[in-house]
Amino acid sequence: MKRKFMLLLTCLFIGIGLVTAQVTKVTGTVISEEDGLPVVGASILVKGTAVGTVTDMDGKFQLPNIP
Repeated sequence: MKRKFMLLLTCLFIGIGLVTAQVTKVTGTVISEEDGLPVVGASILVKGTAVGTVTDMDGKFQLPNIP
């Protein structure tokens, strides 16, 4: 009985790890190469998809749930 319980828990933890590994959050900052200042309003797109966002006033962006 104890062995079956441990096997069940192991499968459960592995399954949870696989499900959460499927998506990720991408964050970053776009900085100008010329003067090193953040770029406001830059478009960020995931290649091959229609998923995207725009940088904020500090040049930062966040794309949640990216496969």
